[in-house]
Amino acid sequence: MTGHHTLGETEQAVQSRLGSLPLDFEAMNAISNIYRASTAIRNHLERSVLHENDLTWTAFVVLWVVWIWDGPETRHVAEEVGISKGTLTGVVKTLETRGLLERHDHPDDGRLVLVRLTTGGQELMTRLFPAFNAEESFVANPLTSKQRTGLADSLRAILAHLEQGGTDRQADVRAGAEAARPRRASRR
Repeated sequence: MTGHHTLGETEQAVQSRLGSLPLDFEAMNAISNIYRASTAIRNHLERSVLHENDLTWTAFVVLWVVWIWDGPETRHVAEEVGISKGTLTGVVKTLETRGLLERHDHPDDGRLVLVRLTTGGQELMTRLFPAFNAEESFVANPLTSKQRTGLADSLRAILAHLEQGGTDRQADVRAGAEAARPRRASRR
């Protein structure tokens, strides 16, 4: 555990503090553990394989998106990475300075910018990704193949749910609408 308290201690303290409130504790545990796990995984990868290559998590994900989509518009890269266009500008400048990315004008719309990996960027990703994947395998090692598939399927279901209804839900919450409270799962 990365914090002062173990996961079990934290969950017990939350239950003790919030147990009398009408909350969906199963949902809370699931989502908070997704957050905890993603933070721990990100930290592990940044402190191992990405550190060896002088990359932040965000820089790596930008390189990954550009590598996979081969010349996307910057606005699409920002969306895929989950960062603002302004943040992307800084990351792209850094990666350009390192000779890993290059910007190009869009052939049909001069207002748009495309990004591509340089030869050096392609070589880096071709060399780096197997090492990155080895760390993904290390992280997922406690899970059986069936558990890995189930976890991936469960996370896809959450992502699909948010893609389908998240925007409307956000608008409702911002508007102060009384949100339909999900069924409260029984506490065990």
